[in-house]
Amino acid sequence: MCINKKTALTIILLISIAGLLFSGYLSYSELFRATCPFGGCGGLLGVPVCVYGFFMYLAVFIVSICGLKSKEKRR
Repeated sequence: MCINKKTALTIILLISIAGLLFSGYLSYSELFRATCPFGGCGGLLGVPVCVYGFFMYLAVFIVSICGLKSKEKRR
């Protein structure tokens, strides 16, 4: 089974949106409400790890949008 570029990028885009929503909720709870909804949330260099996850999903989101908007070069 082989899928085309547009379908793959659309799936990646949807996964990144789900990741942004989840990590965004956790980041908001950790930073602004000072509580972790799931218990012991860890940190790295003084920043909650969910914030790093948010920015990683944001990068994947941006790259997938760029990939979907790019034109394929035809020979």
